[in-house]
Amino acid sequence: MPPRVIHTAQALVDAVLEVPALPRRGANSMASGYERYAGGAVNILLAAARSGATCVHAGAHGEGPNGDLVREALAAEGVGVSAPVVRGEDTGICVVMLEPSGERTFVTTQLAEREITVESLQTSQPVAGDLVCVSGYSLVGRTRDPLLGWLESLPAQVHVVLDPGAIFAELEEPVRRRALALTDVWTSNAEEGEALTGEVEMTMAAQAALAHLAPGAVAVVRDGAKGCAVASGDLPATLVAGYPERAVDTNGAGDCHTGVLVAERARGTDWVEACRRSNAAGAIKVTRRGPATAPTAAEIDSYLDRLPAEPPRGSVPSGSASPRG
Repeated sequence: MPPRVIHTAQALVDAVLEVPALPRRGANSMASGYERYAGGAVNILLAAARSGATCVHAGAHGEGPNGDLVREALAAEGVGVSAPVVRGEDTGICVVMLEPSGERTFVTTQLAEREITVESLQTSQPVAGDLVCVSGYSLVGRTRDPLLGWLESLPAQVHVVLDPGAIFAELEEPVRRRALALTDVWTSNAEEGEALTGEVEMTMAAQAALAHLAPGAVAVVRDGAKGCAVASGDLPATLVAGYPERAVDTNGAGDCHTGVLVAERARGTDWVEACRRSNAAGAIKVTRRGPATAPTAAEIDSYLDRLPAEPPRGSVPSGSASPRG
């Protein structure tokens, strides 16, 4: 059986409001559109499934219309749900205010999706080679201790993939160190990479991130249309150029990138090629409205086939100086 992608984080419902601009404090903004989507961990799982991975959601999910929407979205793409339904409470929501530029602002509730235990996570039964995805937002509140306890019980051959989110920089240092010691793959945006390493440029941040991770780990730092950088002990920091497109909705773009990245790794794709395909997937996704609108593997193939030439790649030796001086 090929390696699976197992996600432990919160599957929520995104309530997306299209607004002309964010209202000032105490003021009002009139929305021009409203939609409900299954989001959160769903975005990554659907992106991975559309690139051919066998996927499982190990996080908690409630009973009620929100939980039903999450389960329906996962089932439609063949994604399994391992944990039992949390009775007496529905899955929460994330209110997303989407501006014409594609920028988004969030407010998130915490309901049934936070009710995880070591036992509920273990229903996913990870085995050697599986990729277990973790969100930094699960390292706060009542999900933190069961998640870390379960991750520390996993066999060494199970690969932990950390998407830190903006919250990671705000965690207490002992929690950060504990999570980083378990991390086999760090995948973040440039701001999160800078928060970890102090490096602004993504190639330098990817290289510097390795010093914070478990031995043998891989670091990927992305920066929107600029692409991403990947580094490991065997691979000097390598820039994989992106594919600029006119964005209509950036909500879920980073999740799309991560989902395709882990799916490609599950099928044995090398890191640079996995990043190239993830960059293409992100470029396609931002041209589509909705958080879980990642392309299929065939759509990624078609997109790359239409390009005139492969973008240049660059590497930075581990001893090179930071461009900041």
